Amino acid sequence: MNRSDTLIKNQNLLIGITLRSDLDFMKKNKVAIIGAGAVGSSIAFDLIIQGICDEILIIDINEKKAFSEALDLKHCMAYSKHTTKIKASNYTECGDADLIIITAAAPYIQGQSRLDMLATAKKIVKSIIDPIMASGFAGHFVVITNPVDIISYYIYKLSGLPKNKVIGTGTALDSARLRSILADLIGVESNSVQAYTIGEHGDSQMIPWSTVNIAGKTFADILKDNNDRLGTTDLNQILEETRRAGFEIAAGKGTTNYGIAATTVDIVKAVLNDENKIIPVSALLEGEYNQTDVYVGIPAIVNGKGVSEIVELHLTAEETEKFDQSVTIIKDYIAQL
Repeated sequence: MNRSDTLIKNQNLLIGITLRSDLDFMKKNKVAIIGAGAVGSSIAFDLIIQGICDEILIIDINEKKAFSEALDLKHCMAYSKHTTKIKASNYTECGDADLIIITAAAPYIQGQSRLDMLATAKKIVKSIIDPIMASGFAGHFVVITNPVDIISYYIYKLSGLPKNKVIGTGTALDSARLRSILADLIGVESNSVQAYTIGEHGDSQMIPWSTVNIAGKTFADILKDNNDRLGTTDLNQILEETRRAGFEIAAGKGTTNYGIAATTVDIVKAVLNDENKIIPVSALLEGEYNQTDVYVGIPAIVNGKGVSEIVELHLTAEETEKFDQSVTIIKDYIAQL
């Protein structure tokens, strides 16, 4: 073998070693979903289709349901562009999870508000968080269980994790609903609308209209410039439609699942991919918006740290008053914990 052949052989050997080394140390993302109902299974399906994580655990008090959902999801893998390991599991396997999604909740009863669910949700969450933390879990929680602001605060306290690692879905879905409503009203697609609801994920949420814009143009100017077709727009009606959207869906099919699944997966993706994405999640305020010791829906930068920074909107005096009223309601229920 001449010197040239030897060099090529050695280079190929080194390349092979490098590739194997990269594969050996490649980070694998593991996500656990607590609750195998319509929401949990929809989230798992979305995670698989988008190829966001490498391993998914499905955990439910109904072990047969968890097994069946995991098996059904496993069968779609042959038609997916991505390979995801998925199985029914238990809390003992949560120790090395990067992120855990809490969807578990009591069935919705027609006529309930989200705040009415607190007593039952508190018991369910306590039975979940204790064994998860006993497993050695130190990753991120993404919380869906309603009332999500109060339950997120409760999980923050129960878990002992830093505030940035406990993230509620907050008003992220409400904001998506608002954007959809405004997009239909104006005649654009929803990704072109910049709008948030903030405060409680519930009846007291509010829309800071002064911050709503499309292509940098304020909503007030849009209404003014299109008075012939938008002059009769009722802002209170838009808020009410946004607030009631989830209940309207639940009245027709028993629950909501696709919207909250997409919302949750967007948050999960922002954490696992370190995206620095601004999402209106439920996060702990410690002086922001002149509020402390409360989880509430506000825009925040979400990345590999979790909630890395709160975005403080410049609210008008009237908007601040409405936001503070919403926060007061959340605090009153936190006091019941």
